[in-house]
Amino acid sequence: MRQKGFSRDFILVVIGQIISLTGNAALRFALPLYLLNLTGSSALYGTVMACAFLPSIALSPVGGIIADRVNKRTIMVVLDFFTAGVVLVCALLIGQTDPVVLVAATMMLLFGIAGAYQPSVQASIPALTDTDSFMAANAVINTVSSLASLLGPVLGGLLYSTYGLTPILYACAVSFVLSAVMELFIRIPFQKQTAESSLLKTAAADFSRSIRFIRREKPVIGKVLMVICGINLFLSSMITVALPYLTTEVFDLEAALSNRLYSFAEAAMAAGGLAGGICAGIFADRLAVSRQDASPDGVLSADAVSRRTVSPGLLVIVCAACMFPVGAALILSSSGMINYIVLTLCCFLGMVCSTLFSVQMMSFIQAETPQDLIGKVIAVIFTIAMCAQPLGNALYGVLFELCKGAEYIVVLFSGVVSLAIAVRTGKVFKELSEG
Repeated sequence: MRQKGFSRDFILVVIGQIISLTGNAALRFALPLYLLNLTGSSALYGTVMACAFLPSIALSPVGGIIADRVNKRTIMVVLDFFTAGVVLVCALLIGQTDPVVLVAATMMLLFGIAGAYQPSVQASIPALTDTDSFMAANAVINTVSSLASLLGPVLGGLLYSTYGLTPILYACAVSFVLSAVMELFIRIPFQKQTAESSLLKTAAADFSRSIRFIRREKPVIGKVLMVICGINLFLSSMITVALPYLTTEVFDLEAALSNRLYSFAEAAMAAGGLAGGICAGIFADRLAVSRQDASPDGVLSADAVSRRTVSPGLLVIVCAACMFPVGAALILSSSGMINYIVLTLCCFLGMVCSTLFSVQMMSFIQAETPQDLIGKVIAVIFTIAMCAQPLGNALYGVLFELCKGAEYIVVLFSGVVSLAIAVRTGKVFKELSEG
């Protein structure tokens, strides 16, 4: 079937995302690095990052419920303006208060806003595109996110190493205002849902309905969710802590150089996400895992099987396998630059596969979920999946502190456990393909 072009409103959503997410990526790079440079402690870094995720976990269900009951454009506009205010306040308080408290509070607010914001973006895709374009639209959104993650750390790293933190904060505040203004011109179809009781009771009922849908009506989504939680806990969290800690504190590189190299490593990961998003758009037909490809008896058609050449389980296996060269380099080489290059290349490849997997999963969930539940179901998935992230950040912050001088132990531990999860992933999708 010929793919239809994207609508004007979807393109405006994409442009707004580029502006907003680039500012967000620069902040998520600069604020934790500022804290790590001040303290040099991986344990404190991991603890602050763990705390930053907590508001996101709490607010994702709220964002999903609101996304199904309030115009999604309004949510995006209000939250972007609010984010600009938060960043501006942080810029004014730098040097005036405890930096650890200020960074932690700002990061918590930023992650909380993102938790409430992202369900609206994901839930807007079915409203702005047709079913046949879900995979391509998700690939575009993931590509935009990766592009922003590529530009953000590079710009943030250059500004931070040259001018310090404050100019980054002012520039990012401006980017959020521009994004909000852009979003004012978006038209997203919206049908108001009636609330039969108070807001709290309605929220509780919506959340319960989403959980029931995942557990009973579509249990395969619940299995996919458990796989994502495992990857977040044992692999994503390790990379989140290891990349800045190893680059700036372990590889024994000059301070200004190590900060720039960290920004390049973050950019390399974003480039991997960008490459994965582009590949997902090009090979969208080969990534489909939805039952919509199945015959009436529930078994995937021969044509669908022949087209679906990329297995989700294989993608997770490659992500896990990327940790073993990093561990080997830490054991065999004393050169900080060699270790840095190996770490960066492996993170790039891991992000390519991770992005392909994310596009597969989000498209599958959107195709399998009724329109009136999409925002809530996505929010529940984000919430439960994110619960693993702060636990992992805190865990790896402590592990790296305990294994000083033997960081390869932590890296190899992450690879072994993630590989075991990858085997389980293959079984989950084998069950799906067998109907």
